[in-house]
Amino acid sequence: MVEIQEVQTKKQQREFVQFPLKLYKNEPNFVPPLYGDEMKVFKPDYHYYDQAEAKYFLACRDGKVVGRISGILQRTANEKWGQKRVRFTRFDSIDDEEVAAALFGAVEAWAKEKGMEEVVGPLGFSDLEREGLLIEGFDEMSTFEEQYNFPYYQKLIENLGYEKDVDWLEHKLSLLPEDERLDRISKRILERYNLHISKAKNTNDFLKKYADKFFDVLDLSYKDIYGTVPFTDKMKKELIKSFRQIIDMRFVRVVLDENDNPVCLGLVFPSIGKAVQKSGGRLTIPTLLRILKAVKKPKVVDLALIGVVPEYTNKGIGSVLVNELLHMMRDNGVEYCETNLNLEENHAILNQWKMFRSVQHKRRRAFVKKI
Repeated sequence: MVEIQEVQTKKQQREFVQFPLKLYKNEPNFVPPLYGDEMKVFKPDYHYYDQAEAKYFLACRDGKVVGRISGILQRTANEKWGQKRVRFTRFDSIDDEEVAAALFGAVEAWAKEKGMEEVVGPLGFSDLEREGLLIEGFDEMSTFEEQYNFPYYQKLIENLGYEKDVDWLEHKLSLLPEDERLDRISKRILERYNLHISKAKNTNDFLKKYADKFFDVLDLSYKDIYGTVPFTDKMKKELIKSFRQIIDMRFVRVVLDENDNPVCLGLVFPSIGKAVQKSGGRLTIPTLLRILKAVKKPKVVDLALIGVVPEYTNKGIGSVLVNELLHMMRDNGVEYCETNLNLEENHAILNQWKMFRSVQHKRRRAFVKKI
């Protein structure tokens, strides 16, 4: 018999965060999130709780944790998109239909209590969190920004009546032979629209100059993208704190107009997935040393964010940014770049990957069910 427990005690919180670490202990493609960041979701002042609320559930059998799930009522997203949805996230389970049914039953019951009409996911509080269920690419190592899951998850979810809502594609980008035409095209576009590339001295200089405008660009760029929500002041503050720790100016590109306002930006992170695997996401001294080594001379980078303000969307600015990415990879000895998630119908961004030797190696899906 499966018992569902709502997470309330410190012990239950630790069990919730530790369960996937035990489930995926011997899976080489699983990359854990930072343990400390996961524990933050249980704090009353967590930076998303001014626009959302959440429930956390454990599934237990014979006194042993066999699954977990979280439900999120993202009020701002529902208002923005005119929906009545609860999101599910952090779903992990043994391969057992009874366990999955009990976990999703708990989320669906809570959603009904809140007057909601659908459950959708995996989706986090915002699109800056891990989202989407891996349905292709199980032999590929996950990036630090996204979640790995076993193949049987899809069967468990679909057997409960969930259907496809959207799919995301992920690509592995390696360099084609250098082509000077791209430099000439990029130069002409910059000259035509009186644009230039930012030259911030360091991370602090970059954040001082562009932090607020950085989020404005992202809000404008992603306002019509599936599931997105606007940035709040708390979200901005938390992200800036994180950026100070991980931004390397070698891997940041910002295109500015004649008034030094950002119109396009690209943010790339050195891949730290392997660095955090051994410690289960805990920032031990050996882990920090591995992260520093990975950041200093990365062979792999993760493409975290690309944003273009709407008025420049159809003016070729994306090509300028991609050309900068190509140079960044060559100049720093990067072997390949992981794109993370691109909606399968976002042809504007998918077409940019033709400038690389591109392989679509993963697919993720968000599922939805009427309740």
